[in-house]
Amino acid sequence: MFDLVDILKNRDGDPSQEARNIESVAFFQSEKCKALVAEAYRFEGLEQPAFFPLADDSIAEHTRSETVEVIILELNTSKNVVKDAEKLSHQLPNSASVVVIGSEDCISTIRKLKSMGIYYLFWPINKNELIEFVMSVHDNRQGNRGLSKKRRAKQVTFVGCKGGVGTTMLCAETSYILSGKRNSTCVVVDNCYQGGNLDIMMGIEKFQKREIRSGSLTANLDFTSSQSLLSKQGKNLSVLALTSEDITSADLKDYTQNVTAFISEDANFVLEDLSATAELVFSSKDLVNISDCVILVVSPTISSLREAARLHREIKLEAETKGSPLRVIVVLNYSIPESCATVSKAEVEEFLQRPIDVVMPFVKKLDAKILDKQRIGDLRGKASKSLHNLAALIFGEEATNGSVFPFKWGS
Repeated sequence: MFDLVDILKNRDGDPSQEARNIESVAFFQSEKCKALVAEAYRFEGLEQPAFFPLADDSIAEHTRSETVEVIILELNTSKNVVKDAEKLSHQLPNSASVVVIGSEDCISTIRKLKSMGIYYLFWPINKNELIEFVMSVHDNRQGNRGLSKKRRAKQVTFVGCKGGVGTTMLCAETSYILSGKRNSTCVVVDNCYQGGNLDIMMGIEKFQKREIRSGSLTANLDFTSSQSLLSKQGKNLSVLALTSEDITSADLKDYTQNVTAFISEDANFVLEDLSATAELVFSSKDLVNISDCVILVVSPTISSLREAARLHREIKLEAETKGSPLRVIVVLNYSIPESCATVSKAEVEEFLQRPIDVVMPFVKKLDAKILDKQRIGDLRGKASKSLHNLAALIFGEEATNGSVFPFKWGS
């Protein structure tokens, strides 16, 4: 007998008939693009994305939810799609797939965005093309494949040319600017496994490094266990600081880098603090292998300059041999009064055979300010401006004081 009730019950329980949803956020520059995205989602029967005007200070705020699957960025009015996409990507979660809509009809744009783990959709498009593209991106996510798997944190390594040049201070201050002022998720990695003063520079009270036992080296690491080793210092800022009584520094370095590989899946930046003591267990090859950008910190003394020249030469050779696109930013930090400097800025540039990117002026009573938990980047003056210029260079922007663009091998 024909039973309409049973048919309707079976249809209601059919998963294929359930409403589909792709958790999406769209940032638009024009009402025309916004309307097309909304129409395409309605056409497919999908829940509408959350729409927001494209603005640097709103992106991180609206994309930090773990449920966001697809982020749509309209860059139709951009003069340089790749440059603007890279700048914005530092505020986006790596867990989401990113689709850029732009009007640059250029193969190189597609190729460069693809290398960054970002999809590109050429404008103008119709609603069918748009929704098919979004569905394809979503299917790739469901199948654990696609470009989003290439998106990882930018690795920035702060390397001190000798002890006391201010490497840890610069790393700590930069982490607060990137996480607090730039809305990027950051993890600071303390590579000084015994001692160090990163906690002081970051203003962390009663801080203890995570103790690692020898048996941990053979345990299987994964994303969850790596996250558990982090010490949360703010909404966008965490610290990874490990120590051990029975593991060598070399083994602890390898373990730390394995942990870093997992945490880089969920952060915009990983800042490695390699002060003079930490740098002893890292070769130039290691620096090139782990870094997207190296911050070479030198003080205006002969001994620091000689060590900077050696490191710069070795890093350059290793990067050229490997064909690495590594960026190097040189910071001349006046950790002593300028009147006490034994070499000038011009002499540093001549000896290194390259320009200085950022000059960090001497800060009076720096220790007292740090102990009082004052952030140098929040104070007025040349020191704060220099720190913000350094953050700008890390982002790929030009410094506001007219400093040159960071040096890149082969350029």
